[in-house]
Amino acid sequence: MSEGDGKATRKKRPRILAITTDCCTGCAGSPACIEYCPIEACMFWISDEDHPPFGRIEVDPYLCIGCQKCTSKGPDGAFLDGCPWDAIEMIPTDDWEAVHGIVLPDLPPEPPAIAAG
Repeated sequence: MSEGDGKATRKKRPRILAITTDCCTGCAGSPACIEYCPIEACMFWISDEDHPPFGRIEVDPYLCIGCQKCTSKGPDGAFLDGCPWDAIEMIPTDDWEAVHGIVLPDLPPEPPAIAAG
């Protein structure tokens, strides 16, 4: 999960969302992108059971704020910190919603309540 400082939160529906491409290898279990994401739990590891230690990173579209800190693409082709494999793309939120048939809310959903036991 993202190690964000927990101070950033989504306040409105972003104009763009981060998505991982097929180039994502999860950096063999040490993904660089997660460290740059300011939102806790926005990016998470999905293991590849057939090819350990590889896996991939997925981005929670309900939490992503579209800050682009996880990408390595800057203006005019400049390299920034973020994904060293260029496996994260920013796409318009409207396009993502059209493909998935979902309209993202401004605020993320509340986390599930933990039952006292």
